[in-house]
Amino acid sequence: MNPNFTWDDLQFFLAVARTGQLSTAARRLRTSHATVSRRIDRLEFALKVKLFERNPRGYVLTTMGQRFVETAERIERETEQLQLDISDGMTAQRGVVRLSTLEGFGNFFLSDRLAAFADSYPNISLELVAIQQIMSLSRKEADIAVALAAPKAGPYHSEVLTPYTLHVYGARSYLATHPLIRSRNDLGSHRFVGYIEDMIFTPGLDYLGEVQPGLRAHFQSSSILTQLKAARQGLGLCVLPHFMARDEPNLEIVLPEEIELKRTYWLICHRDLIAVPRVRAVRDFLVEAVSENRSCFLRERSVPGNNHRRALEAQ
Repeated sequence: MNPNFTWDDLQFFLAVARTGQLSTAARRLRTSHATVSRRIDRLEFALKVKLFERNPRGYVLTTMGQRFVETAERIERETEQLQLDISDGMTAQRGVVRLSTLEGFGNFFLSDRLAAFADSYPNISLELVAIQQIMSLSRKEADIAVALAAPKAGPYHSEVLTPYTLHVYGARSYLATHPLIRSRNDLGSHRFVGYIEDMIFTPGLDYLGEVQPGLRAHFQSSSILTQLKAARQGLGLCVLPHFMARDEPNLEIVLPEEIELKRTYWLICHRDLIAVPRVRAVRDFLVEAVSENRSCFLRERSVPGNNHRRALEAQ
């Protein structure tokens, strides 16, 4: 081994290999763009091999670089295992964990419980990524994820976190000034709020066709939070998760006994990471928090139905 080679440079190599960008790798490693560039140059000089092709779009692995990824990741796994072997209990529950969730779960359920997590695990720094896209566990963009489907293949640990229900909601002001909705067939004459169709990144978010074939959203947004606010303002009917809309005083369920969509949140982690104490701590916290609040995800049939419909029919 070249005496100028240092194992510490491998984390810089892997960060660039996984992101393809010096700036993104620098943010992940919490260092500067120049430091990452210098470490890559030093590693290539020490190994006397070119690991990346530089181009305007970023850093692309060479053939040798692709082969070296396997070696570097094996060393990374062994290092993490060594840390596990020499640490146990709370002393191992420290460090950074990046959690990727869908926007609704992250902003309307988990965010209210971050203080409880911080109290329980003061040495873990949690990075919550709650955006409408799928973070790659294979490229280590996230350590653990909450998603709508489990991977069909790959080295992943997957488990059901919770099922949840969704319903069609409308603002009371909207329902009072638009035609009565007696069945699904009446929905075609109403405005809807929903996702931008060509930006739906997972089939589980494609709701309207499941509610009634042919429905299209008149107001579209990639953000479920924006959709919720649009529904509040009476822009149209909207399919929303029960745990998001159940406490909204101005929203009412439409056809509650006839229309109910079901989805499942999955908790997913790379098998190499699930035993890492800090990652396991986040997993255990999520499972416990959801278990203790199961009722908020599933609407019970005994809940009163569409008051707007009953009131008009009684007139």
